[in-house]
Amino acid sequence: MNNRVTVLAGLQWGDEGKGKIVDILSPEYDYVVRYQGGANAGHTIVFNGKKYILHLIPSGIFTDNVICIIGNGTVVDPEAFIEELETIKKNGIVPEDRIFISKDAHVILPYHKIIDSINESSDKKIGTTKRGIGPAYFDKYARRGIKFNDFSDFENLQKKVESNLEIFKKIFPTSEEIQNLESEKIISGLKKHKEIISKYITDTRKLLHSVVREGKNILLEGAQGVLLDVDFGTYPFITSSSPTSGGACTGSGIPPTYLTDIKGVFKAYTTRVGEGPFPTELKNETGELIAKRGAEFGATTGRQRRCGWLDLVALKYAVETNGTNELIITKSDVLDEFDEIYACTDYEVKGETTNDFITDCNVLKDVKPVYKKFNGWKKNLNKIKEYNKLPAEYINYLDLIEEYTSSPIKFISTGPSREEIIIKK
Repeated sequence: MNNRVTVLAGLQWGDEGKGKIVDILSPEYDYVVRYQGGANAGHTIVFNGKKYILHLIPSGIFTDNVICIIGNGTVVDPEAFIEELETIKKNGIVPEDRIFISKDAHVILPYHKIIDSINESSDKKIGTTKRGIGPAYFDKYARRGIKFNDFSDFENLQKKVESNLEIFKKIFPTSEEIQNLESEKIISGLKKHKEIISKYITDTRKLLHSVVREGKNILLEGAQGVLLDVDFGTYPFITSSSPTSGGACTGSGIPPTYLTDIKGVFKAYTTRVGEGPFPTELKNETGELIAKRGAEFGATTGRQRRCGWLDLVALKYAVETNGTNELIITKSDVLDEFDEIYACTDYEVKGETTNDFITDCNVLKDVKPVYKKFNGWKKNLNKIKEYNKLPAEYINYLDLIEEYTSSPIKFISTGPSREEIIIKK
C-alpha cells in the first residue's frame, strides 16, 4: 500500500491548535477520523475571516470531498452532534454521505451529565467540562454503556436504561435530578435523536479497512493531549480516554501496522485547563500576558487556561510515548513581544536534577523547573511566510526543541488562520 495513514495527536495538556492543523492537512487526505473523547474537546478553525468551533465532527469537514468519521473510541452526546450538524449546514455544508458515526461509539445520556456535575461539585474535583464524558466512559468499562448499535432495539434499550437508573438512584439518593429521571422520557428523547442521526450510523471499522485497501489516505485526529492520557497522563487529573497514537488504533479499528506516520502538535509555550500539577505555570503578569495575547480561553467552557513556559521535559515524554516522527509548533507569535523567553530543560526534585517526566502528581506538584533562557525575537512572525526569513533568535528556539526531542519540526503555525503557516522544507 502506498497510501498514508497518519495520526495527529496533541503533545501537551490539550488545546495545542489541532483543529487548525487538521484543517490545513485535510486536502491531502480522503478521510479524517476522530478516535477518542467527546464534546469536551473544542477544535477552533479560522478561515475567510470567520471562526468555527467543532466539538465532535472532525475539522476536515470544511475541506471539500473529505469524509469525516466519529470513531468507536468516542463518546457522543446526540444533542451536541445534532447542534453541530445545524452549524455546518448553515455554512453551506451538506453532511449526508460525508459524516459517519461508529455503531460501536457510546452514547452520552442525561444522567451522565448530572453525575459529572455532582462529581465536580466535590472538594476533589478534576476540572472537567461537565459534559458527561467521564461517566459515559465509566459505564463503558463497567459494561453497562449504551452504544448507537442499541438504537436498533428500543425495547431492550429501555431495559438497559431502567437498569442504569436503578443503580444511579441508589448511588445518588440525595440528588433530586437523578431521582426525577424517568426511563420513558430518556427513551422518548433518544427516539427523536434517532430520526436525525440514524442515517449517519454505520460500521466504521469495516468502512475504514475497505478504504485502506483501496489506497485512500486517512488522517486520525485526536482530542486533548498525551499529558491527559488515561494511562500516561498526570493521573487522576486526566481525560477518560487515550489521546495517544495507541488510542488512535483502538479508537478507530485501524491496526498499528497500517500507520505510516505520527505527527505531534504543541504550543511554543504550555497551557493547562482544570486542576492538576503544572511545573512551568506562571502565576504572574507574564502568565496573564501570554493568556491575553494567546486568547487562552477554552473553546468548550470559556474558562481561562493556565499558562507557562514551554516544558521540554514533558514534551520529550509525549514525543516518546506517542512515537512522534514529525512536530508541528503553534502560537509562536504569542511570544513575539517578549524580551526574554524560557524553556524548561530539567526538573529539580528533592535536590536532584532529572529530565524524566513524572506522572506521580504528588511529586510533580513540588518539582522546580530548570530553565534555559533565550533572547526574544521581537518580530511579528505572522508577517513571515518562508522559513529562511525567520529571525535567528526564533531559529535558535526551534533548534533546541528539535535537539531535545530528537524529532524534526515540519510545520510552524504563526497565527489562527489557514494562511498563517510555514512549511519547513
